[in-house]
Amino acid sequence: MSQQFTWMYSDEVKDHFVNPRNVLEDEASYNPDGRGVVGNIRCGDQMLMAIKVKDGKISDCRWKTYGCASAIASTSILSEAVKEMPLEQAYNITPKEIADRLGGLPENKIHCSVLGDKALKSAIEDYYTRTGQESKIPQKKAEIICECLKVTDKDIEQAVREGVKTWEELQAATKIGTDCGKCKDKGEKLLHEYVHLYGDLR
Repeated sequence: MSQQFTWMYSDEVKDHFVNPRNVLEDEASYNPDGRGVVGNIRCGDQMLMAIKVKDGKISDCRWKTYGCASAIASTSILSEAVKEMPLEQAYNITPKEIADRLGGLPENKIHCSVLGDKALKSAIEDYYTRTGQESKIPQKKAEIICECLKVTDKDIEQAVREGVKTWEELQAATKIGTDCGKCKDKGEKLLHEYVHLYGDLR
């Protein structure tokens, strides 16, 4: 290996990448109470999150992911963090919280933690649906802007509030428009609107 090679991640990322926790080996035998899949292999990352639930808390969490070191580490640390966590609290974990637990991620890799929280939300919603508790699924008023990766107007708004100002930064933060690209015009329009509202926050 070249002497010029530099590991650009934190020690926490390296640990979870080299020694990932809670990897789902056999979904059929695991028999999850809830299951969520997000992402698209064509875009570079896809995540599956499977959970078991007891007394309103996540008793176990397993996962599979196709992606880079950041994607693997993000999902690994998330799977540890949510064990014994109430479903409502786990549902509201943000990509920033995941990245913070990892000691930060390079800006161009933040999107890898985005899929983790979305897969977890999907798994929790699946559990609520399976158990006849659909009323507990938060009623989303958000509009899906990117159909391929389910990026909403609320995701774009949140990204801008956290400092995003350009289309390239928005793609890095949310992966919007990285598949078919049909959402770019609408996404850019919303981006400009939110930058106008929140652009001075950074």
